[in-house]
Amino acid sequence: MSAALHLARPEHLEKLLTMVEAFHAEAGLQSDDAHRRAGIAPLLDGIPYGAVYIIGPTRAPIGYIVVTFGWSVEFGGMDGFVDEIYIRPAVRGRGLAGEVLIELPKTLAEAGIKALHLEVDRNNEAALRLYQRCRFEPRDRYMLMTKVLSS
Repeated sequence: MSAALHLARPEHLEKLLTMVEAFHAEAGLQSDDAHRRAGIAPLLDGIPYGAVYIIGPTRAPIGYIVVTFGWSVEFGGMDGFVDEIYIRPAVRGRGLAGEVLIELPKTLAEAGIKALHLEVDRNNEAALRLYQRCRFEPRDRYMLMTKVLSS
């Protein structure tokens, strides 16, 4: 099985929403269909703030990754943030997420992205090991903080 990546397009919306719903349920994130659509559909329509990649074949995806883009003075240009990465439970443990997190940053670097960030639960030891194997480094001096501006 390959972790081939395909840039998601509008016709992939329903398949993606099924996986996003599964990921949110598994992660304990509160969202409804309208909220998930509002988060995914603009990225498929070409809004320049991020991209969704389907992992595996587009007819039967095994996961997805969402990368959003921003600007960093610290890193000297555009940076990215892994907003969500999901692999279907039936195919986990086969190195697919690691393959994605090693290959996608190469492509992003070629496109001029200077750094790629992600958020991880400090108690999720398996995820921490995965991300460290993929050369993500913890920033001990920093903590992600959020202020929700609208509902």
